[in-house]
Amino acid sequence: MPRAVVAIVLVLALLGLGWILFGPRGQRGLDPAQGARFALGREDAPLVVVDFSNYLCGHCQNHALNVLPRLKAEYIDTGRVRYVFRDFPFPGQAHVIRAGEAAACAHEQGRYYEYHGVLFRAAGAWGGLGDTPLDRYLTDLAGQLGLDTAAFQDCLASGRMRQGVLADQKLATDLGLTGTPTFFIAGEKRMGFMPYEEWRALLDRALGEKE
Repeated sequence: MPRAVVAIVLVLALLGLGWILFGPRGQRGLDPAQGARFALGREDAPLVVVDFSNYLCGHCQNHALNVLPRLKAEYIDTGRVRYVFRDFPFPGQAHVIRAGEAAACAHEQGRYYEYHGVLFRAAGAWGGLGDTPLDRYLTDLAGQLGLDTAAFQDCLASGRMRQGVLADQKLATDLGLTGTPTFFIAGEKRMGFMPYEEWRALLDRALGEKE
């Protein structure tokens, strides 16, 4: 691996470690779902799950690609769970912020969930890009999903989705979150990757308490 790439990786790792060790401890009384821009499932579903993820987080990728589709089929699409998405880029991750903006632009064309998954699948390809090459790659991903790439590109270039990503980041900070993925299940915080079987047990128990 080139020395410059190794140096960048080490700097990002140190930033992440500093964030974990010295990040804010959180404010009380905050609703992790308040002001969310993206969600799946019925608004009146009996149970709400909030997902704070980072597009370059391997555990987030594992969850998004291998667990979330099962949750969607068995809990979200059946009306039992409303699943809320929130962006949590770490300090120094401008490219992750940009990925969040791109997902918001895909949402304008009704394809947030699909683009969210594609960002995770392709993270190894775009994670080292920046500026124009990054925007070009993000637009290419939109084209692969059949989106209107001209409209997508205009949305991304406008920068109008950035504030929403930063608002999610600020909320994560205000909540005292220090890592991804972090989930709130009926208001109860859970950190880290959980296999589907653990999710099923947690959701079934929470839903049982709602009955």
